[in-house]
Amino acid sequence: MAKKIALSGVKPTGAPHIGNYFGAMKQFVELQDEYDFYAFIADYHALNFIQNAEEMKENIIGVLLDYLAIGLDPKKVTIFKQSDISEHTELAWIFDTITTMPYLKRAHAFKDAEAKSKEISVGTFNYPMLMAADILLYDADVVPVGSDQKQHVEYARDTAEKFNRIFGETFKLPEAMILKDVATVPGTDGQKMSKSYGNTIPLFAEPDEIKKCVMGIVTDSGDGIPKNVYAIHNLLRPASELLPIYESKSGKYKELKEMLIEDLENFIAPMREKRKKLAEDVPGALAILRAGGEKAKKTASNKMTEVRKRIGVEL
Repeated sequence: MAKKIALSGVKPTGAPHIGNYFGAMKQFVELQDEYDFYAFIADYHALNFIQNAEEMKENIIGVLLDYLAIGLDPKKVTIFKQSDISEHTELAWIFDTITTMPYLKRAHAFKDAEAKSKEISVGTFNYPMLMAADILLYDADVVPVGSDQKQHVEYARDTAEKFNRIFGETFKLPEAMILKDVATVPGTDGQKMSKSYGNTIPLFAEPDEIKKCVMGIVTDSGDGIPKNVYAIHNLLRPASELLPIYESKSGKYKELKEMLIEDLENFIAPMREKRKKLAEDVPGALAILRAGGEKAKKTASNKMTEVRKRIGVEL
């Protein structure tokens, strides 16, 4: 039997943190044996945030190295760049024509931008449709995402259903795959870990950086167990192992933070060293990206031929 298809992507908007890893990237590695997995670099999505050519190039290579460093195997996973597959933007336009503005105004990203009184770009307003195209082009069965991205999968499902209803059965309805235990990874201040909050622990941090981040974790002096320290530590060790230690060291925040520093270094170091090694051969990594792009292009092109026939532009 053919494997089911999984797909997900990462925006090249800067260095990843452990929240990105536990919230989504870890699932990529776990799924690569079970699924026909497509892992893409969402560079056109990143244009909403990065509008500097050199920075964009650097970030794209960064995500590619990240993918390989966390353990994605190019023999099992199709790693590609969104902008190399023109069908993504073509399909997004087709979806635009059947999508209403009130529907897009319900998107979280639009609401957040509106609440902050920002001038909202068309790209920000419209990017759920590009994301729907990203997913639906490859007939994805599952989309591993963080809990904050679940709405995008719902938008893709809605769009597929609407297109199928208007033009005939064309697209598969994808399911979001979220690990409930790490659906939202806490940051050093107890909020969701996010670069915009400045509360992250970088995924490939050096030892001194790990120490600085952990020592900066906000603790509540009223609790015997520092909940923010414990919540991050719980990503690395199960509660059955961790809770007795925290209970026996109640109130000893410095000791508990030092233990977390050691565990984080043990977790991060192998990936950090692998990434450094990969960075010594960027042309080799880019060859992997090109090969993945060629495979993705064939799949996307076949799907778009079907779509064009459905909408009546294929003569």
